[in-house]
Amino acid sequence: MPHKAGFVNIIGYPNVGKSTLMNALVGEKLSIITSKAQTTRHRIMGIVNAEDFQIVYSDTPGIVRDPSYEMHKMMNAYIETAFVDADVIIFMIETSQKFNEQEVIDRVNRADIPVLLLINKIDLSNQEDIVSEMALWQKKIPKAEVMPISAVNKFNIEKVFDRILEHLPLSPPYYDKDALTDRSVRFFVSEIIREKILTNFKKEIPYSVEVAVDAYKEKGKLVRISAMIYASRESQKAILLGHQGKSIKRLGTQARKDIEEFIEKKVFLELTVKVKKDWRDNENNLKQFGYDR
Repeated sequence: MPHKAGFVNIIGYPNVGKSTLMNALVGEKLSIITSKAQTTRHRIMGIVNAEDFQIVYSDTPGIVRDPSYEMHKMMNAYIETAFVDADVIIFMIETSQKFNEQEVIDRVNRADIPVLLLINKIDLSNQEDIVSEMALWQKKIPKAEVMPISAVNKFNIEKVFDRILEHLPLSPPYYDKDALTDRSVRFFVSEIIREKILTNFKKEIPYSVEVAVDAYKEKGKLVRISAMIYASRESQKAILLGHQGKSIKRLGTQARKDIEEFIEKKVFLELTVKVKKDWRDNENNLKQFGYDR
């Protein structure tokens, strides 16, 4: 049987459910899912393998309107790279969402590859509005196949998967058949910690910090992990630590449990907070954290 393989890249605004969709398609929790926008900062690949195909999904950071920091500009640069190696583009929006990035719509229309335009969160709308919205987007992007979905409820996800499979080109696999992602375990450990920061802290804190894993050592059934949380200001460090270290302790406990579930081993997690002023506008700092244009 001929083998198919290809790259499926997901683009859209923050908080439209891109990470939920990718995790549903891959069957693993690879991308951060929270109710806060801009949770995905890096391009994360998830790989689905079968005997006769390999699908490489890519969840790109959400499009940042009016980028405030160099980090945002680097995140937006991932959008263009999503078109470079894609065999299928998934352009994702949510019901009743105003999408003002005409240059992105123009770029999608120019793409010489199949486009699936997914209208997510239809469980929060009604049939009449959904039909109207589908017709509107079909006019904006005539080449796209417009489909209503609910990523969180996995409605129409199987149909999306089938359409992707139909569009895949004939090709040998790009990665080993037992590969799940192109990212390291350290990367996902840092993402799990960052997810807990997003869910535990409000306002500017979640968007002002970055996490780096300094040490990851396996010894028998125990994994010892040391991670550094970088904050932009001393006041943020104080909030992250909390009174008598209670906040960082709670954060560490939650992160440790999820890391243990992810790597299927017992974990000893040590978290430290350090101030790295203006890291979001420092290109050298951003490169150290894995951002690149």
